[in-house]
Amino acid sequence: MIPVFEPFIGETEIAYVTDALRRGEISGNFGTYLDRFEKGFAEYCGCKHGIAVTSGTTALHLAVDAAGIGEGDEVLVSASTNIATALGVIHNNAMPVPVDSENVTWNLDVDLIESLITPRTKAIIPVHLFGHPVDMDHLMEVAKRHNLIVIEDCAESHGATVRGRMTGSFGDMSCYSFYANKVITTGEGGMVTTNDDRLAERLRLLRNLGFTKPRFKHDVAGYNFRMTSYQAAMGLAQLEKIEEIIEQKRRVAATYNKLLADVPGLRLPVELNWAKNVYWMYALTVEPEFGRTRDEMAASLAKKGIETRTFFCPMNRQPVLQEMPGFRSDACPVADRLWETGLYLPSAPTLTDNKLEFVRDAIVAARN
Repeated sequence: MIPVFEPFIGETEIAYVTDALRRGEISGNFGTYLDRFEKGFAEYCGCKHGIAVTSGTTALHLAVDAAGIGEGDEVLVSASTNIATALGVIHNNAMPVPVDSENVTWNLDVDLIESLITPRTKAIIPVHLFGHPVDMDHLMEVAKRHNLIVIEDCAESHGATVRGRMTGSFGDMSCYSFYANKVITTGEGGMVTTNDDRLAERLRLLRNLGFTKPRFKHDVAGYNFRMTSYQAAMGLAQLEKIEEIIEQKRRVAATYNKLLADVPGLRLPVELNWAKNVYWMYALTVEPEFGRTRDEMAASLAKKGIETRTFFCPMNRQPVLQEMPGFRSDACPVADRLWETGLYLPSAPTLTDNKLEFVRDAIVAARN
């Protein structure tokens, strides 16, 4: 079996987690590893503050709340994304509005943003899909003209850059996931980064049940979204080798690009000249010229022990959102097509060339 992903974990992670446990650093309230991970990751992303949380989903939830977004507000979101992006909005009683994808990078189409803005639009959440960044320079120009809060969803883009600048350093806040299949992992976990001192203070308050002084008197309805210190210990070990992980993921992608270049009917991922793609997953679409559907290809690969995943069901087609009163289910034809034709291949940074060649041979055989 070649799984779609395996984390890159070694002896340093084991040593750091063991050390945290021996020190009794098991909660999210004390210890050195949490502070070191937050500061180290924020610095890596080009931000002043890092607020570690329980998941990428709770990072989004916390960021939307800290921005003061709530009932009656609308938030533009990438149509092609994990449902977590929209959940961060709806759990704050606001309304997500999908923005269709563009054909090249499959990220949200920045040129569509202004046509979707209404007096209720308060923010936008761009998703750096599969590791290729959104053109944040362009997006920030649009957001500034319309006074929109920008919350970057960087769950899949640790280390990706726009014209040399890190994703996550553009928006008012940025949200990361450290789930097991992300570029770096803490098993479960996430982080919000920001350069805004006021937002950082608000995020920390909300993350920790709204504790102030006196300790058990609360002025806000906070959450328990604290990351544990031993998870942070693992995160710190992963952070120390993040560039090695990204280098290996880019090696895997470059090898796939070479092996699959001559296979008819496959549309391979791109890396635009202003971007650094970290290839969180090696994603492609299966076009009619392939001679088989995406699902037929995936089924053929599965018979040979090769695991794949489809692209995300777009937000405009999610039943949970369609049932919400007032949901704007505008057509998103590009995102719809990606949902029907897209899948990603095994993308672990530990994959050998022999395994990548085995995947290529299985794809070629699926056409016959």
